[in-house]
Amino acid sequence: MLLRALAITTLLSLSVATGVAWLALSPTPAVQAGPLMVEIPAHEGVLGIATRLADADVVQSRFAFLAFTLGRGRIRTLKAGEYEIPRDASTLDVVDLLASGRVRQHAILQPEGATVAELARALETERLARAEDVVRVASDAQFLKSLDVPAPSLEGYLFADTYQFVRGMSPQEMLTRMVQRTRAKLTPDIVAKARARGLDMHQLLTLASIIEREAVDPEEQRLISAVFWNRLKADMPLQADPTVQYAMAKERRTLTKTDLATDHPYNTYARHGLPPGPIASPGLGAIEAALDPAPVKYLYFVARDDRRHQFSTTVAEHNAAVARYRQLRLNTSRATP
Repeated sequence: MLLRALAITTLLSLSVATGVAWLALSPTPAVQAGPLMVEIPAHEGVLGIATRLADADVVQSRFAFLAFTLGRGRIRTLKAGEYEIPRDASTLDVVDLLASGRVRQHAILQPEGATVAELARALETERLARAEDVVRVASDAQFLKSLDVPAPSLEGYLFADTYQFVRGMSPQEMLTRMVQRTRAKLTPDIVAKARARGLDMHQLLTLASIIEREAVDPEEQRLISAVFWNRLKADMPLQADPTVQYAMAKERRTLTKTDLATDHPYNTYARHGLPPGPIASPGLGAIEAALDPAPVKYLYFVARDDRRHQFSTTVAEHNAAVARYRQLRLNTSRATP
């Protein structure tokens, strides 16, 4: 009887072990269908993680997950974060993934000419941070002081590039990384060239940001830089529409005569010299163009089309160009049904 009982117990144990092994090695139907996303909160216990994975159809069995987590010595190494569970991943694969900490990376693009507000919306779209929190942190005086940024906000100090962020990072951590990228790109050679032109880093980023927003075609950046340098030397207002759009919080929208007449520190129609700070994130091309304007005497430019401009030296040439391209646009709009 004792031998029979032992044999039955052994068979039952083998059956349980086989069943657990099958559950651990077999992906769920949901995982077989394609990758799944699962988020493990910070400080979640192993039982809570097992329940969360089972409820999300990531694993076949909470017991199997717990058994193999314990068996592989992973109890204390499971890490919080957002994970992409690969297609056909088994419970063993899930255990190893959570222990590795290979959380999902979110690619966030800060394009040339983008603002803090546009970045904030992109981060909110990816559910990495609330837009209002990003905007608030970007203008927080203590945070700016900690980064040694001599400006009322991080506008212009967030380098235009693609960043890899993970869920759970704070707005401070993400913005700090972007400021550090800017500092890495502002090489000693760039700093020296700026000083030679009488610009500190804040002024350089300010001028470069205006060039960035004005020049649709990168080939025109040095020409537009020349216009602004020539105007500064002649003590003429820059008259850059993007600065007024920034002042009026209109971003890329059409300006009115009232907008252009509004007295605002960023209105370069109403005030001479550079505005108080950058209006967007300049790319490296715009920064270099600010330091190396084309050797021309242009003082004016007007849009020829959606990408190119007509440059002029005298106001008479400019007025003629404005009239010509205004009439061309009018004729084109009339010809369009």
